[in-house]
Amino acid sequence: MTELLSRFFIKEHQNPEKPAVRYAYGRLAGKVGIFCNILLCVGKFLVGLLSGSMSIAADAVNNLSDAASGIIGLIGFKLSEKSADSEHPYGHGRYEYLAGFLVAALIIVIGAELLRDSIMKIISPSEVEFGVVTAAVLVFSILLKLWLMLFYKKIGKKIRSETLAASAADSRNDVISTAAVLTALIISHFCSVELDGIMGALVALFILYSGVGLIKEAMNPLLGKAPNAEQTEVIRARILSYDGVLGTHDLMIHDYGPGRQFASAHVEVSSEMSLLECHELIDAIERDFLREGLNMLLHPDPIFSGDSINSELGKIVRGIDDRISVHDIRVVHCHDGDKIIFDCVLPPDSGLEEAAVLEEITRFLRIKRPDCRPIISFEKGYASIPKSHEVDE
Repeated sequence: MTELLSRFFIKEHQNPEKPAVRYAYGRLAGKVGIFCNILLCVGKFLVGLLSGSMSIAADAVNNLSDAASGIIGLIGFKLSEKSADSEHPYGHGRYEYLAGFLVAALIIVIGAELLRDSIMKIISPSEVEFGVVTAAVLVFSILLKLWLMLFYKKIGKKIRSETLAASAADSRNDVISTAAVLTALIISHFCSVELDGIMGALVALFILYSGVGLIKEAMNPLLGKAPNAEQTEVIRARILSYDGVLGTHDLMIHDYGPGRQFASAHVEVSSEMSLLECHELIDAIERDFLREGLNMLLHPDPIFSGDSINSELGKIVRGIDDRISVHDIRVVHCHDGDKIIFDCVLPPDSGLEEAAVLEEITRFLRIKRPDCRPIISFEKGYASIPKSHEVDE
């Protein structure tokens, strides 16, 4: 069904990476979700009114909030497609992340409301009428929400949308909550035990738990989530595949919305390479990344071959922790003596103290290069402004 709807309503549906096609997918998902949730809201509200079930009526309100979430998602997709302007040179793609955050916040609000109403129903229980029509509406709701969850998940994965991922999780919650309501009604009807309020409270707690998780997921890209290891390795391998590249480090990726990533990295080249050759190499790599949708800015670092200090320093820091690395190693001749300058990257979760690492490296350098004063810049993670340490003799 998802493929059929995509083919019928979206031109060039096979190219979801295009901004216009991506927006069309988001608009389709939003409209389908709004229609389904309004349909379920009307059906459950009528059944809840006739049966006197608070849990069914609350579930209807939950579907109404889902329709509102769909409208928020549509607005988010629309705003995110705005072109870059003088005030927002990186575009407006993060509007989509904000929309996902609002959907998650709305889930929490609805969960709190359901919990309050369910507690009131536990305190003042009332008999609920249960019949074939009620069961049929709830079963239909479960099946439709299950399909909607898979629909959101498939399109969300195709266009890499946090908003649709949140909507898929919300639909999953609705499947669980409606199934719980149906189970409680069946047990109450045949066993003469009022479980309407208790089951509503349990469902509300589950919705609140899920909403908190979705809030965290929605906030990650807004706060500057680190790139995943797979993407980092793909970029690293791609850079290293070019002739003349000896190494790469200091990769940083900034996310301004799905399909709007900007990255920078340092590329190690031989110090014997001419400036013109180096520029052509760097320019070619940047152009190739741009063709694939990643705006990459590269900085060349000259590597001096024939100096054993490079490999020896690497062995020393790996002896402290095999995740530590050093780069940009160079010896500079100054009027006040020679300096050996390099960067040292510490893993963010290592718990290592810079002072201890500095002392170990300095002890090694005083033996191997007593004529040089070390200047070490420590970096953690993807820090763009490292802290430097100049060691006095």
